[in-house]
Amino acid sequence: MHIEATPTFIRLYKKLPPEIKERAKKILELLETNPSYPSLGHKKMAGQTDIYEIRVSDNYRITYQRIGSTAYLRKIGTHNLLQNP
Repeated sequence: MHIEATPTFIRLYKKLPPEIKERAKKILELLETNPSYPSLGHKKMAGQTDIYEIRVSDNYRITYQRIGSTAYLRKIGTHNLLQNP
């Protein structure tokens, strides 16, 4: 799967603690090479047609929109980002 980061994602990513940034890099590599890898906790978001979430840690998530074979990274942050993906 090809990955593209939106400006919003980049802005939010820059504000993360260093350890979460490192974990996110590893998670995104997994998403790119094997989107169905179990530790991603990959799932479609409720009430959304083409927005998904993956788990970075117990408290951090990444949301993305899938269009064709491209994942457009939307947001990264704590669980509260799931209220407005």
